[in-house]
Amino acid sequence: MKFKNNDMDMLNGALTKKLLLFTLPIALSSIVQQLFNAADTSVAGYFGNPNALAAVGTNAEIVALIVTLSSGLSVGANIIIANRIGKNERRSVPAVTETAVILALIIGVIGFFIGQAAARPLLRLIQTPNEILDYAQQYLRIYLFGYPFLLLYDFGAAVLRAKGDSRYPFSVLAFSGIVNVLLNLLFVAVLKLDVAGVAAATCISTALSAFLVLLRLKRSGDFLSQGRLSIKGEYIFEILKTGVPSAVQGAVFCFANIFVQTAVNKFGAKAIAGSTIAVNFEYFAYYIITAFAQTATTFTGQNSAAGKRERCKKILWLCLLYSVISSLFAIVPVVVFKEFFAGLFSKDGAAIGFTCMRIMCILLFEPICSLYEIPAGVLRGMGYAVLPALSTVLGTCVFRIVWIFTVFNTHKSLETLYLAFPLSWVLTIILVLLSYLFVRIRASSE
Repeated sequence: MKFKNNDMDMLNGALTKKLLLFTLPIALSSIVQQLFNAADTSVAGYFGNPNALAAVGTNAEIVALIVTLSSGLSVGANIIIANRIGKNERRSVPAVTETAVILALIIGVIGFFIGQAAARPLLRLIQTPNEILDYAQQYLRIYLFGYPFLLLYDFGAAVLRAKGDSRYPFSVLAFSGIVNVLLNLLFVAVLKLDVAGVAAATCISTALSAFLVLLRLKRSGDFLSQGRLSIKGEYIFEILKTGVPSAVQGAVFCFANIFVQTAVNKFGAKAIAGSTIAVNFEYFAYYIITAFAQTATTFTGQNSAAGKRERCKKILWLCLLYSVISSLFAIVPVVVFKEFFAGLFSKDGAAIGFTCMRIMCILLFEPICSLYEIPAGVLRGMGYAVLPALSTVLGTCVFRIVWIFTVFNTHKSLETLYLAFPLSWVLTIILVLLSYLFVRIRASSE
């Protein structure tokens, strides 16, 4: 069986169309992946027991942390292969790919066992209400069975995108997403498995997506050898050198938001349900922004390695422009028709009210995230992964935690809590842009 070659030439030709064509499948892939969780939320809210929605919802930030760590680590494989292509060192691509696949499996298995042991203590740490604790623990432990498959998919997709193929990973997730929705309805609406069915559907869908991506890598002949897979220490170091800071940069959002979730939990199950619904829309918009950031990383990775600095600058500005405009297209309809969109997930009036509050406090301002995500993506492509990671830790994680223990502790309202989001984005923008200017000045002086 032969696959169509979807590789894109990132080093030559006009950028406008190529950036959009490359980004669209990435954005759609991330949105479909988030639809796994949105389907969980919707089915649990309509067909599960009264506490099912809140049980899934209180895991939202923990699940987001797991997903973000996986996709962040995979950036290391993306950049190392993109750099090899930019330097015309394609012979090493199969060895890098094999190392990435084995590394993903090892990290996934270790993460599974750690997660099983930490599930209940972590849920208690974020002050999950007692009436939903057992359901939340059941969901999280079953969901973690899919973690190794999540890593295998993300690393495999990162390898394909580094070579210019962003369409196949999207096709895989679109198919797996349909399977996930059908399984959700079967397990919850028909078999009445509640949160266990919701989690099991996501695990099966994730395993399917991992299998299909690995099949692509194997049969393409360009990424994996036909013999036994091998792992090389030098490539492990290169992957983790960029992947770990990238994972940290993404994970600090989720880590800080776990503190936010803890604060939300204090307002009761209705507030948790409302926040859970609104978070789905936030991630849909955010994944559009991060898709352009991933595009900026991959295109910059190849062009920086090839010494094309002016082309790298153009990549920055075009991705920034497209990201802001595209995220506005996704956000404005939800803000304007917020009651309608909230009603798609719940029939409870109080939950819908809490959803609308969060939409107006957070989602409305989300396009400004482009102003730090795109420069951060360019920096990673240039080989500077630590600077944007540190900027994000300070601007997002540290700021939100300090806000919760100071301002929110004095004025305990959801509006005060949610204000931490846009303020932290502004601070992160300042820090990332300063990092970018520092790198540009340093590069021009060399």
